[in-house]
Amino acid sequence: MVSRATWALLLCVLPCACSAGAIRRFPLRDPLWVDPDLQDVAVPCRPDPRKANATVCGPEPYESSFAWDAADNLVFRPLSRFFAVDPAGEAVNVNSLDETPDSSWFTNRLGRRSMTEAEVEQGACGDDPGLEVDGPDGSWEIDQGKMNGANPGFRIQWHGVRYMLKSDPREQPERATGATVIAGRLYHAAGWWVPCERIVYFRRSLLRLKAGLTVTDNSGVTRPFDDGALDKLLENASRRGPLIRMVASKWLPGRALGPFTYAGVRDDDPSDVVLHEDRRDLRGARLIAAWLNHFDSREQNSMTTWMSPEPKRQDMPLGHALHWYMDLGDCFGSEWDWEELSRRLGHAYYLDIPYLTEDFLTLGIQTRPWDRAERSRDGEIFGFFHSRDFEPQMWRGGYPNPAFARMSERDGAWAARILARITPAHVQAAVRAGSYTNPQHSSFLVRHLIARQRALLERYLAKLSPITDWHLQGELLCGLDLSRKLALTNPSRYHYAVAFRAGEALSPLAPLADGVQADGTLCIPLPHRSLDARLPADAPARYLLVDVFNGHAPGPSRVHLYDLGAAGFKLVGVERPEA
Repeated sequence: MVSRATWALLLCVLPCACSAGAIRRFPLRDPLWVDPDLQDVAVPCRPDPRKANATVCGPEPYESSFAWDAADNLVFRPLSRFFAVDPAGEAVNVNSLDETPDSSWFTNRLGRRSMTEAEVEQGACGDDPGLEVDGPDGSWEIDQGKMNGANPGFRIQWHGVRYMLKSDPREQPERATGATVIAGRLYHAAGWWVPCERIVYFRRSLLRLKAGLTVTDNSGVTRPFDDGALDKLLENASRRGPLIRMVASKWLPGRALGPFTYAGVRDDDPSDVVLHEDRRDLRGARLIAAWLNHFDSREQNSMTTWMSPEPKRQDMPLGHALHWYMDLGDCFGSEWDWEELSRRLGHAYYLDIPYLTEDFLTLGIQTRPWDRAERSRDGEIFGFFHSRDFEPQMWRGGYPNPAFARMSERDGAWAARILARITPAHVQAAVRAGSYTNPQHSSFLVRHLIARQRALLERYLAKLSPITDWHLQGELLCGLDLSRKLALTNPSRYHYAVAFRAGEALSPLAPLADGVQADGTLCIPLPHRSLDARLPADAPARYLLVDVFNGHAPGPSRVHLYDLGAAGFKLVGVERPEA
């Protein structure tokens, strides 16, 4: 039986649902799940500027200036947008199911399959055994130093494999190294490309310096990198007894091309055809950045590598790019020397003209979230990171990100549907990988990550239908209401209604009772109509439209199918109208 509340809902929605004029129809074909940009393409070769009589193939390396990128996104790009007509529009790389295909930027993991706690804890490392911390003295050869950036470190060679090792700042022991590993696990589970990174505890005697090394610091001064410089670098590193704690980041495969940008395309990569600011995987990344407070989500903290069929050869004209998220150590409460700025991280840009203007006009009488920010006694290493005052829609990075700025409601809903699949057990598994010495720190982080995740899901699974995972089970159309599964609102607010429209005119059919379970799963019997068996499979008369309302989101989850008669139904599209 259809409930009284369901009938009331149908009376409200059917008049809107019956107008077929603006309804999009999908062709009879499978959805695109793998982007062609993962296929090798030919790129012209050129002389190698570093080696005589040698060639190098693939796109040219790109160097990104932090100063210019900050100035461009804080000042020049906002000014140009103010004077230009630049409607954002919807993302381009979206398939017929309102999802994002696997690509050189993103690959569906939790979005299409379940993951065990062990898989989440292993992250991008998978079955890789990692560094041998019980090896002989001197078995980790340091061949490159790193004195710039927020966290100093060095590169080692071990059995022909390279790792970058980085330490924590003295003021926040274990935070940055743990954040790098934990955030990487969550980014990986959600689908983005990240390096294999692990926490390592090791004895000083494992390290051996290659002769003649030098390093250049943040001020541009070059000096020898010898045992004295190494010991000074390790002075601030966190320790567990006599063992030094660092994060070991396995060197990325392929040839490094420098960071990717959040706007435009690479002119020298034939596969890079979608403007980066119009990619759903880049736009939607705003949500995971907000969740983890990855405020330093700028292009310098990314990397593009060129993958060729023979990785050791640079003169191969074939290959494809992969795009990676790097340096996630700012997550979970990174602090700067200026406390007032640290309080604002995640709430305001470094230079936030709108807030400055509001404060000037109101004489600063309005209380801001950063005015209430406090360090937590049980999570002191996490600075001002907290779930209190976290408003996902208001979150800001260090400075505007072109892709984040163009995130639409649909992009946010897509990312939320993925993040909704990260369970508390997954969060705990990711935090375990951070190997914090104090159990209170792990408990604090798990608690506030779960609370921030819920705030994010309550916001971005409410305005567009959260019903997803549509699939056919014989004559049943089955899906999952993520909002109901996660109990994001009062159970009394869920009232389901199903509206069918069919044929060339999309005429309404009689509504059927829904089969919704308490865990959010629902299965709907599909109506077969009397159709001429001689009709082509893609004839308009075979078209079937199913609108499913959950009573909480304003609009339906709209499923497009073809009625193939004795061959069953074919699901060809999913949409989420606003109303």
